[in-house]
Amino acid sequence: MSGDLVSIQMLLVSGAGPAREVWQQGVAQVSVPVQLETADGRLGVAALGKGGVDICIVDYRLPKTEIDGVITAARAARPQPFVVVVAPRGTARVDGVDAMVPKPGNAVEARKLAEICVRARIPVRTLIVDDSVTVRSIVRKILLASRFALDVHEASEGVAALEQLRSGNFGMVFLDYNMPRLNGFETLSEIRHKNPNVAVVMITSTDDGTLAERANKAGALGFLKKPFYPADVDAVLERYHGLQGAMG
Repeated sequence: MSGDLVSIQMLLVSGAGPAREVWQQGVAQVSVPVQLETADGRLGVAALGKGGVDICIVDYRLPKTEIDGVITAARAARPQPFVVVVAPRGTARVDGVDAMVPKPGNAVEARKLAEICVRARIPVRTLIVDDSVTVRSIVRKILLASRFALDVHEASEGVAALEQLRSGNFGMVFLDYNMPRLNGFETLSEIRHKNPNVAVVMITSTDDGTLAERANKAGALGFLKKPFYPADVDAVLERYHGLQGAMG
């Protein structure tokens, strides 16, 4: 899938029936062009083997062997699609998937879920702000290991970050707390004032139990204590995309 999207290729792997029709109706209303292909488990594996699928939605009601086969085929595909399992609320997470969402009850709910999946598949322009070149390099590697697509850029301190945010269409900022000139909270305040739609994740190695609460009150989407790992970034990005807690 290129940066200039002509359309999203979505594969719905499910049994025939009303549930498939609900997804077809919902996807037809998504704000970007989506080419939807429907298939059962066997044909879904074949479709994934051909490549070109951006998003694969799998119905949890299929036999486990078919679900496992589809997930295995999706993980072998190049590029890998974003894999979502649709299941009843409270269902334990299925290994190897990128997200789990509840079964939509109507076309409106299906459209909302499809929109979330589309947004999660498109790379988020992300800025790392840290005065240490070494730390920026480490954080970059961690972000790029996330299961979500990120377009990663860097800034060495708060003033430079604000300059980049003025000139670029960023979605997220991973912002260090301890920096010269503007510290993390001062930079966060400026971002909230001038770029209110940008999500900020505060990062720090400082041992201070109050920082997470302060960051939350200041408007940060999340707070990560160094060292953190791709799974920690994934949890923040699930929140960013509206996927966290979807199965609660």
